[in-house]
Amino acid sequence: GRRRREAAEEEVEETPQEKKLRLAKQYLEELRQLGESRPAPVSRGAAPGAEPDSHALVLGSLAHILLFLQVQPPDPARIRVLRGHQLPVTCLVISPDDRFIFSASKDGSLIKCKWEVDSGKRLCVVPGGKKGTEERHMGHASHVLCMAISSDGKYLATGDRNKLIMIWDAATCKRLHIFTGHRDAVSGLSFRKGTHQLYSASHDRCVKVWDVGENAYVETLFGHQDVITGLDSLSRECCVTAGGRDGTVRLWKIPEESQLVFSGHQGSIDCIQLINEEHMVSGADDGSLALWGLTKKKPLVLARQAHGEQEAQGLQQPYWISAVAALRNSDLLATGSHSGSVKLWKCGEGFRKLEHLLDVPLVGFVNSLKFSAAGDFLVAGIGQEHRLGRWWRIKEAKNSICIIPLKQKTTASRPETPDSS
Repeated sequence: GRRRREAAEEEVEETPQEKKLRLAKQYLEELRQLGESRPAPVSRGAAPGAEPDSHALVLGSLAHILLFLQVQPPDPARIRVLRGHQLPVTCLVISPDDRFIFSASKDGSLIKCKWEVDSGKRLCVVPGGKKGTEERHMGHASHVLCMAISSDGKYLATGDRNKLIMIWDAATCKRLHIFTGHRDAVSGLSFRKGTHQLYSASHDRCVKVWDVGENAYVETLFGHQDVITGLDSLSRECCVTAGGRDGTVRLWKIPEESQLVFSGHQGSIDCIQLINEEHMVSGADDGSLALWGLTKKKPLVLARQAHGEQEAQGLQQPYWISAVAALRNSDLLATGSHSGSVKLWKCGEGFRKLEHLLDVPLVGFVNSLKFSAAGDFLVAGIGQEHRLGRWWRIKEAKNSICIIPLKQKTTASRPETPDSS
């Protein structure tokens, strides 16, 4: 009876629609394990010839990726290194069409559009200025810690240590607006997919919601007991955050003005990303990598010392997980540390198992990781120091952006599916 009560306490209430989606995904995973290839389930009661709903499209896309996509080890000689930042790269994003990379660093300058992916050319540099001169200079005047791009590629948002959020026109590199309101460093930014709604997280322990199209502040969300170190969102009107040393991951349901609290890491939770609308991954400075389901308050999988151990001051300490990335709606993850490599992982058994696939050698602190939308390359932001501090310095590291090609082997011809953009 006690075990049943504990299990019930771990469960988070879900709507009937969420339950249907979870069961459908579970069914897909069972099909994958049996090696079968069947059409994705269609919503019951749909009229013949009717367009499939968004959940069916997502499930169909997920099924094809899980069944047919395999990543092969990249050739180290084909990893491209883009140099231009003087200080450690702290954050980066890829444009939705996979053509450009936007990056920023501790030097305050924003090389914001455009590293061109194909040629590697640096197309635009926005220099920073001194603190207090942001109104006269286009760029930031302090370390840029985070950035996000809208799903239509129109707006780019950047956040810095000086509490400011700047909004840019991604096509022209021109600054459009400055949002003020946070009382400490802005450490996480994410646009809600399909909208111009922006979520921001800060060391002031709160999350703010903005309407970028209207240049308007919407609301503030409170709950974390320590600095927030990361934030992510997808299509739903909610976001997830990593709460640093308060040891919690939180799911914020914006319309309901409620939050769900998840716990499992022992150290400071430094990075987080949603894999799909039902699962997320996070990394901490205790070296652990956690895979979560949004209906469970505890991790589905917790990989301890995911990047191994190092000797520090005569003690064996795990390498911090400083960056995580997920290829959206797939089973492929990437993690970064300062252990000398980026690791790729596969989620298995209905997101209840983590399988290490391969290592990509990279020297330095991996402060940011992003998969291209098509999944054919991975971009890493490398620095001699961690993005949030100066605890160590790796002198032999190059402050740079690395483009890692991912060979993909198709095990069967991919069925045609409706565009689920």
